Amino acid sequence: MQFILTLIIIIFVFLLFHMLLDTYKRYFDEVVTGIDKLMEERAAISLSPELESVERKLADVKRMLAERADKAKRAEHQKNDLVVYLAHDIKTPLTSVIGYLSLLDETPDMPDEEKAKYIHTAWEKANRLRTLVNEFFEITRSHSESLPIQKTKVDLYYMIAQISDELYPQLNACGKIIENHVGEDISVYGDSDKLARVFNNILKNAISYSEENSVIKVSARELSEWTVIQFENDGEIPEDKLNVIFDKFCRLSNARLSETGGSGLGLAIAKNIIVLHGGQIRAESSNGRTVFIIEIPSASSEIPVTAS
Repeated sequence: MQFILTLIIIIFVFLLFHMLLDTYKRYFDEVVTGIDKLMEERAAISLSPELESVERKLADVKRMLAERADKAKRAEHQKNDLVVYLAHDIKTPLTSVIGYLSLLDETPDMPDEEKAKYIHTAWEKANRLRTLVNEFFEITRSHSESLPIQKTKVDLYYMIAQISDELYPQLNACGKIIENHVGEDISVYGDSDKLARVFNNILKNAISYSEENSVIKVSARELSEWTVIQFENDGEIPEDKLNVIFDKFCRLSNARLSETGGSGLGLAIAKNIIVLHGGQIRAESSNGRTVFIIEIPSASSEIPVTAS
């Protein structure tokens, strides 16, 4: 009897183990099938009631992957459209430059006044052509550049002053000025070249979209661990644009390539660089004023202290 009872128990345990194994195998197969459906666009994920939590998580992952794919597709479509537009628009200033230079070459006895006019027009078109070519480089660099960061102590006042001087021709053309209210003792710890690119992009954006004959104010204050930098200008950004202005190829103007507009990469690049520095950037706009706010680790909180 003991032998028979032991045998029955062994058989029962074996059958129970086999049933559990079959159940878990079925669950595992369902999960694998659900994972396979993650990349299938219209396939719905449906699992047993016991796997409801797993089904929800897989559905969330599928939705997230679909959103990312859709975003990447839209960005690629925008980039391709922009490249086509740029390639088309390059022809216009290039044709003008060649045309005016040909006139100058074919008419050596042209009156000085008319000659000066043609030279100035050719110079303006050549500058426009340079801008468009730079747009191509920005598009390529935004997709291929890994942006390595080499941090040093950066004199913030001096950097803003230097960039303001470099932007003087654009400022002078529209009667705008940059007021540097940054304290001369304020520094940040970061990659000077990359930060200069951030500030340059933000200031160019302010020049392009601020009111005529207005003032662009730059200020900064140091907190215990952060340096807060603000760029303020006249002109308001629509509320629906505030959430997307840091996206690639986003432009505030509907015109695809105005004389002041660019590829829409400047602010996206600025955000990428600031995030790599461990900081953050945002924009606020109301009552006819727009402020770009950057928070970046201050020099005092980042520079390691060496023991003497």
